[in-house]
Formats: sequence, structure tokens, C-alpha cells
Amino acid sequence: VSELLGLPPYSEKDERTDGEIGCVNGLAWTAAGGVTLPIEVKLVPSGKGDLILTGSLGDVMKESAKIALSVVRSETGRGLSDIDVHIHVPAGATPKDGPSAGITMCIGLISALTGIPVRRSVAMTGEITLRGRILPIGGLREKTMAALRAGIETVIIPVDNEKDLEEIDQTVRAALKFVTTDHVDKILDVALSRPGSEQSLDAGVLSEPHDGAHRAGIRQ
Repeated sequence: VSELLGLPPYSEKDERTDGEIGCVNGLAWTAAGGVTLPIEVKLVPSGKGDLILTGSLGDVMKESAKIALSVVRSETGRGLSDIDVHIHVPAGATPKDGPSAGITMCIGLISALTGIPVRRSVAMTGEITLRGRILPIGGLREKTMAALRAGIETVIIPVDNEKDLEEIDQTVRAALKFVTTDHVDKILDVALSRPGSEQSLDAGVLSEPHDGAHRAGIRQ
């Protein structure tokens, strides 16, 4: 194929070998199929408590970022009045919108606040509410195919989308591990790369330990 069409213009695989703090793999649907959607969260000290959003985000996606920040503030009890929060979605020239990145932004914020990296091998999709609940999304078939192409091993999806796994290509379903959840608290140990899932998150960010393997549903 490369002799006829030339070298691929880009690679969908993530070349990182380790997880990074505040960097999360999201999944998105497009008219051309599913794509991975990396989201970066950075805390800027000596700030004014502002939320900075970049990456050509639409109104609905901006609302998801605000909801995710409110969830984290509520869970942690931290006002963040002296810290600016910057959320960026790379490929800034490409417009992006929709609510399904809510869970991705929330996990990125928790990672940035705790200093705990997000697992590179994990991707996720799901709309989030102010109470931290995860709502169902569309385009699961295309999103999971994108995850497989990108070398993802585990995909976190809303529990209400579990029924949609039957429509996924069997090759994709056999190659990926699916974790279903109805609340962001339940997948912290699946998403975050921290030693000892029996320990609570650093700096008292959450008051209880969270064992994602037991509290979230795992499907192959």
C-alpha cells in the first residue's frame, strides 16, 4: 500500500510509554469514523481561579469542562481561587464539540490536582453531570475501533452503553477490555496509575479509597 499511496501522513498510535499527569485519552465520533481525543490539563499557579479552554471547543464541550471542574471542586473541597486551570484539546485547528468528553476532562483534572499520572493504555468516553454521574454516549462502535487502532488496552464507557457492546465488531471486542461505570469515583483506580489501589488518593483529594476493579463493571 505504501508503494502506491506513499507513507502514512500521521500515526494514530500513541508513542508514549508511560502515563502523564493531566493527559488523558478521550474518544470522539466524526463523520469519517472514530478518533482518539487526547485532553491535557495543566494547573497554573499564582492565578486568579480562571478556567482557560483552548483547542477550538464548541459550546457544549466548554460546558462539559465547567461541569467537570465543579465536580472536582465539590469532591475535593478545594476552591482553587489562586490557581488557573487550563484545559487544552490538541489539533487546535479542528473544531470539537459534544458532551462525551466530560469524564475525560474530570479524570484529567483529578490527575493534575493529585500529581498522579493517567494510565496511557486507558481511553474513556462519557457525559458527566454535576453529581459526577456518567451518562450514555453515541458512536461507541466507531470510538472503540479508534481505540484499538491507537493501541489502547482498556476502554471506560458508561454502564448504560453496556448493551451496545453487542453491536461492536467481535475482533475489537476480543482485543479490548471494557470497564463500565455510572460514576466518576468508581473508575479512579482503573484510570490513574498509582501504586496500591487500597490507598486513598494523595493530599486527601478524596476521602475514601476507591477500588475500581470492584466498583466498576469489567467486560471483555
